[in-house]
Amino acid sequence: MTNLPTSFPMTAEDAPRPAEPVAFPSVREWKSIVAEFQKSSTSRAVWQLVNTLVPYAALWVGIYFAFDVSMWLVAGLAVLAGSVLVRVFIIFHDCGHGSFFESKRANSITGFITGMLTFTPYYQWRWEHSLHHATTGDLDRRGIGDVWTMTVQEYLESSLWKRFAYKLARNPVVLFVIAPFVLFVVLQRFPNRKADVRERRSVWHMNLALLAMMAVMSWIFGPARYLPVQIFVTCVSGVFGVWLFYIQHQFEDAYWERHEEWDYTAAALKGSSYYKLPRVLQWFSGNIGFHHIHHLSSRIPNYNLERCHNSHPVFQMVKPITIRVSLKSVAYRLWDEQHKKLVGYRRMREIRRERAAAEKAAKTDGENR
Repeated sequence: MTNLPTSFPMTAEDAPRPAEPVAFPSVREWKSIVAEFQKSSTSRAVWQLVNTLVPYAALWVGIYFAFDVSMWLVAGLAVLAGSVLVRVFIIFHDCGHGSFFESKRANSITGFITGMLTFTPYYQWRWEHSLHHATTGDLDRRGIGDVWTMTVQEYLESSLWKRFAYKLARNPVVLFVIAPFVLFVVLQRFPNRKADVRERRSVWHMNLALLAMMAVMSWIFGPARYLPVQIFVTCVSGVFGVWLFYIQHQFEDAYWERHEEWDYTAAALKGSSYYKLPRVLQWFSGNIGFHHIHHLSSRIPNYNLERCHNSHPVFQMVKPITIRVSLKSVAYRLWDEQHKKLVGYRRMREIRRERAAAEKAAKTDGENR
């Protein structure tokens, strides 16, 4: 339950100014608002599969023939294929939440197929991602399906080695270029020891399916042509995907609280971004920019997220993040518990100087006495 006022109905004129606390709805209130958007649509799901998988397959056909024309054409089509693969992953993602189709079996079958295309084991990912939804914004339950985030105080108290590791992990080249390859190509090939038997087995089942897919594609293209392109397509998709995941929770006015103060509704509407993208990028990203809606109710399929966002003024009170604003988030590295916002290393250095000055003043005062 939130400790903020929850008066409804609300009009746009009632929306608070950014500097004022936002009036979040109670759990009962937002559940009644989103209920109609949680209904899956078989026709919309099938159409989304068609308008996603057909272009993706067509791009691979284009890549096949482009080898006889130009490697630049191959590269361009591969970038497009990687972009469409982000949309494939969103379908996979919705299947994992059980929202894409009404049928559980249809979700599992579609999730496995799209998981094979995105190099992601369905059941293990579904388990890990459910933990992410249950702990987002909880400072006492970090480390599960999120970007490594330390508080300013934790960073100042860390060893030199841990600070170096943290800076390396948060380096943009490592985070957005190297990490996607390691995550999708390497780490997803191994089961999580904490997972149950079905989740662990799903990794090996996916690995076998990937071997079969790569064998067929290598037979069609030739391994020297297929394997580099497949890795490139997967990495392009991974770069875009990791960036989207990053900006969904790593922005200046995000939400982090200690467990006893943590609130699910606030974590969704304040700690998950509304990434306002141009229509074409919204299509490629499968509407996942409406992430505040998704975290409020993961049962809403991606094709209903925008309609849900537009359905009630309380959702539109969430301040949108544009592409230009999102680029600034790369500089935010640490959570400042005192000011309740993500800050860069500059703020950490300021705090360090302030503490040194205070200690020096206290020591001088003691000597004068």
